[in-house]
Amino acid sequence: MNQAKDTNLEKSNELIQSKLNQHKEIHKTKNIAWLRAAVLGANDGIVSTASLLVGVAASQASTEQVFIAGVAGLVAGAMSMAAGEYVSVSSQSDTEKADLNRERQELIDKPEHELEELRQIYISRGLEPNLAKSVAKQLMEHDALAAHARDELGISEIQLARPIQAAITSAITFACGAVLPLLAGYMVDSKNIILSVSIASIIVLAFLGGLAAKMGGANILRGISRVVFWGALAMGITAGVGNIFGVNV
Repeated sequence: MNQAKDTNLEKSNELIQSKLNQHKEIHKTKNIAWLRAAVLGANDGIVSTASLLVGVAASQASTEQVFIAGVAGLVAGAMSMAAGEYVSVSSQSDTEKADLNRERQELIDKPEHELEELRQIYISRGLEPNLAKSVAKQLMEHDALAAHARDELGISEIQLARPIQAAITSAITFACGAVLPLLAGYMVDSKNIILSVSIASIIVLAFLGGLAAKMGGANILRGISRVVFWGALAMGITAGVGNIFGVNV
């Protein structure tokens, strides 16, 4: 009798596992780490360089002067993005490591306290006290540090800070973004630089905004309108400043 029950239970578990394997969910959150740095870098590269080109061109500078300013802006911007992202994300990573080390030591020194802490977290999320204790105990037996990192500290593998990845991604995407308005400005004479750079940049910004929204599972129209608005505003203000001062560089 018991053997039959065990066999049925085993078949039931196999069936459930089979259905789970067939229904694999794809979540957009796995893209967050690199998508944020890539979108920020590319958008910043386009907006910063396009605004710089438009501002310098509005001051009646020659095509060569505009191009030199643009190249300098590309190099400086890429390095600035890389350094800024590395320092920023490194600070986040240091904080995460410090919290994990503290939690690791507390699990050694006060395991019962940590179990109760986890139990209270699950109770606050809606589990019955006994079930919360059972879940906390099983998760701690499986991987205590991972359970506390996720449920107490809010640190998961998806959100874990990666400074080098963020720095390299930001620098490369900034440079790639900056090249586009540079090419648009280089291929026309000085009289048409503002129009050429502005139109090309707005088109590329709209494409990137829509692409980022699609990859992140967000509203595409909202993603496009957001980057286009701020990009156009930045270029408009810079063109106004360059026109007011009217100084060749």
